[in-house]
Amino acid sequence: MTQKLSPAGSRGFTLIEMLVAAGVAAVLSSIAYPSFQSTVHKVRRSDALVAMLQVQAAQERWRFSNGAYGSLAEVRMPAVTPAGHYALEVPVRNAAGYEVVATAQGGQGRDTACRVLKLTVNGLNVAQASGPDADATNGAEANRRCWGL
Repeated sequence: MTQKLSPAGSRGFTLIEMLVAAGVAAVLSSIAYPSFQSTVHKVRRSDALVAMLQVQAAQERWRFSNGAYGSLAEVRMPAVTPAGHYALEVPVRNAAGYEVVATAQGGQGRDTACRVLKLTVNGLNVAQASGPDADATNGAEANRRCWGL
């Protein structure tokens, strides 16, 4: 035999139960949010890495035709990555090599360890650097995290 509850006999959540549930949700979200932000920064960093590889390919095409490396305008590359998370520049260029620098902008600027990504090409040598500022002085481990996807 089943017993039916009348509307007067049904009960909802008590205030204490609601506060406990809200507290548990707050703790879980405070643990999950930094991990989520880290993943978002990493995904946005791929925007810069792809754009820098495109600049590298464009530079090689330009050098083949002109004997030296060119500016972003000359190689017909935009000064901002496709998703707009990084600003691109070529501050150093000559017949032997060039440097491409991607600087985080907007919300990506909170990616403090990898705010600046620098790709240096000098002859056959290619170097990757990263850092929180224009000096791009991260150590080897931090640099691997910034450049690795």
